[in-house]
Amino acid sequence: MDDLLGDSPAAPSAQIPTIRLGELCSGQRMSLEGIALQAFSLGISLALATSLMGSILLFTSSPLWRIPFFIAALSTFHFLEFWTTAKYNTPVANVNSFLLMANWPSYQIAHVAAMLECLITNLLFPNRAWAPFYTGHILLLLGLVLVIMGQIARSAAMIQAGRSFNHVIQMRKKDDHELITTGLYSFMRHPSYSGFFFWGIGTQLVLGNPICFVAYTAVLWRFFSTRVRHEEEVLSVHFGEAYRTYKKHVGSGVPFVS
Repeated sequence: MDDLLGDSPAAPSAQIPTIRLGELCSGQRMSLEGIALQAFSLGISLALATSLMGSILLFTSSPLWRIPFFIAALSTFHFLEFWTTAKYNTPVANVNSFLLMANWPSYQIAHVAAMLECLITNLLFPNRAWAPFYTGHILLLLGLVLVIMGQIARSAAMIQAGRSFNHVIQMRKKDDHELITTGLYSFMRHPSYSGFFFWGIGTQLVLGNPICFVAYTAVLWRFFSTRVRHEEEVLSVHFGEAYRTYKKHVGSGVPFVS
């Protein structure tokens, strides 16, 4: 992952940039073709994954329904990244807003590894009980809750921030930007980071992956702890004492990140 999971709580600017026709052509960052292909691919992926998951649940007792669930969750996440940006921060929406190529290839390798762990362990060790004290069903339910609530928090944070939200940290403060401290931002300084963090570890609980659960937790925590520190240095410059006071009274939303 890189600077493509932004969460800057500042009010939107009223300026709307002019879009040149050439920017909408194939291969450009605002390519209509690229946007259409990614949206279509995510829709097909979601439909196929949902159908496969339903079939496995209806006609078998196999736990492998978890893999298409993961694919469906991923498809939904990446579609909503673009949709919320396109609807609530239209001027910056582009082909990269889907985040499908974020931090290539480590981000993609992590998801492939998660699916492989689930597949291999269920095929080779179908009777293994990795959850302590027979808490497998509880952890599965917890994972589902984290995935759903994490996605809601992520999307809601982007919606509330509106045109102030950007996947890339904004080094320059626009004249009419204001610090947002209401709604989700009154409970945590970085609700979209918190949402993605818990969404990520929730997917691994659903998959039943002890190895990837630990790996996802460690990597996500390290990424967001570094990201928050860097972003808040910028925000402290932008908003001065107002942001420092806000930081003193509101937690980050990411565990063990002050």
